[in-house]
Amino acid sequence: MKTLGFIGTGGMGSGMAANLIKAGYALVVTDLNRAQAAKLEAQGARFVETPKAVAEASELVLSMLPHNDAVKAVGLGKGGLIEATGGAKTWIDFSSIDKATIVAAAGELAKKGWTVADASAGGVEEVAAAGELALWVSGDKALFDAHQPIFQAMGKSILQVGELGNAKMVKNAMAMIAAVQHMSYVEVTRWLEKGGLDAATFQTVVKNSQQDCVGTRRIMETVASRKYKPRKSWMPKDINFGLDMAREMEVPMPFVNLASQMFAVAQATDLDGFEATGIACNVYDVLNGKKPNVG
Repeated sequence: MKTLGFIGTGGMGSGMAANLIKAGYALVVTDLNRAQAAKLEAQGARFVETPKAVAEASELVLSMLPHNDAVKAVGLGKGGLIEATGGAKTWIDFSSIDKATIVAAAGELAKKGWTVADASAGGVEEVAAAGELALWVSGDKALFDAHQPIFQAMGKSILQVGELGNAKMVKNAMAMIAAVQHMSYVEVTRWLEKGGLDAATFQTVVKNSQQDCVGTRRIMETVASRKYKPRKSWMPKDINFGLDMAREMEVPMPFVNLASQMFAVAQATDLDGFEATGIACNVYDVLNGKKPNVG
């Protein structure tokens, strides 16, 4: 089996990397916070200090990083992949960032003989740990075909989505759809409650309608229970990447812009320390003069 490198061992990355170990791959990992990689080390992963060292010790590099600057640093910064003198020359990045960043990094790395594939993952930490992510991969089709066993170790749905950078756009798109969906379901539920229909009853209505799906079930379960899981939601970041592109492309997106503003309300009122449904519920409670559930 191949020796793989994995950079970024936070909530999503650690679950993805752990499933690669379970599939039998030897793993070399790095993270700015070594403590995040401790569980992977206990499972047999080897920790090294830099992305350069990861590349030199592996045959293929994968990454799951928090933002654009982290991707730039891993690819092109001091101790980055671009400085590697041997080992891997292929990098598959799963980070939720914008298209321009991965395309620019790929262009610079190509000068050093690297091939970069762009990928994104649909799901949260629990889904990553279970190996049930939806994976979208763009770039070279031959690379996509050649690495199917690696993708299958991490995800249950794997789709090639065209040219380099498209996987980032798909991730942004899914976040934009989810944002509008979250806000609309919470908004309508609060209206129904004001009119005398409780959230649990509406949850049953949705479950027995054509709107029923895994996503709406999760939203309505949270809305009805009023139990919001504390976590940092990355949805606002992904939405804004899409909106930035939309402005450049002169594509109007009024609903997505409004959803983005609702997340901004949560950030401004310190109500954003939850997953997306909890954020939406708290924002609409504030708008309706109710006390948000922050405990």
